[in-house]
Amino acid sequence: MTLLSVNPALANTDSTEIAAIKTVVESVAVLADRGNFEALENLYADEIEVDYTSLAGGEPQLKSPQALMTEWAGVLPGFDRTRHEISNIAVTVTGPRAVATADVVADHYFGERFWQVSGDYEYELIDTGEGWRIASATFNLQHEKGTREVLGPASENASANPPSYVTRQQTMAAVRTFLTSLEEKDMEKFASVWAEDVVQDMPYSPVGHPKRVVGKKNLVDLYSGWPENSGATDFTSQLVFYPMQDPETIFAEFKGDVEIIPTGRHYKQTYGGLFHVVDGKIKLFREYYDPAPFSWAFGLAQN
Repeated sequence: MTLLSVNPALANTDSTEIAAIKTVVESVAVLADRGNFEALENLYADEIEVDYTSLAGGEPQLKSPQALMTEWAGVLPGFDRTRHEISNIAVTVTGPRAVATADVVADHYFGERFWQVSGDYEYELIDTGEGWRIASATFNLQHEKGTREVLGPASENASANPPSYVTRQQTMAAVRTFLTSLEEKDMEKFASVWAEDVVQDMPYSPVGHPKRVVGKKNLVDLYSGWPENSGATDFTSQLVFYPMQDPETIFAEFKGDVEIIPTGRHYKQTYGGLFHVVDGKIKLFREYYDPAPFSWAFGLAQN
């Protein structure tokens, strides 16, 4: 009689990876029902192919995790309740890639109305080195009952009462718009992002430069010479956001790398910025930076 020898270490590794992948699939349902889109976003690769054509028609789409979560956050929290039941998860692992299939029943409640879809998902996942991430998701509709008329009221409800994820995305978008407007020398775009009663605080501003500017008009005037005074500019290649409990407030860290035309000097800076954004408009920008390289680059102090 011949016995098949199995390496216990390899078998354990395989089962561990399968367990990790099943946890990802299960977590999609749990986090979506809880409205935790920040955590849900982290389950996806940098680009996802999403195929809901069996449910909604159209074509498969490539999306970023942020775009997909924004789409989901625009409707799911508007229901009184959703419940996604996942079962029969099967996983095949091939090196750094895997395929997982699962049955799903999704219930949606809004007032007296109810909508249920059932079918199966097929996920493709990749091992990023920091965990398994979903790279594609295909839903195959099998059964449907209730009414899709719940979708309209749920979307309206979510729009009227946006979840923190959507608000936080708007906050980050406003900060990006501000920084990219400086990179592009687009002062119309720059002006569009500020609230009328905006305050910019610059507590470490050197002599010869204001420490506080109040009001949109005064702020636009302060930056009015930017297109003529700056050459090649980079503020966003190393932009990092640090979300806060209040989704309308965020701390941003970014590098500045700018050619200053009047002085012919190269300005390099590390910034910290506290931003408060309401309805997509920046109301507070508290800016922290080292005044020494600023003064030198703009000629506010002698070398």
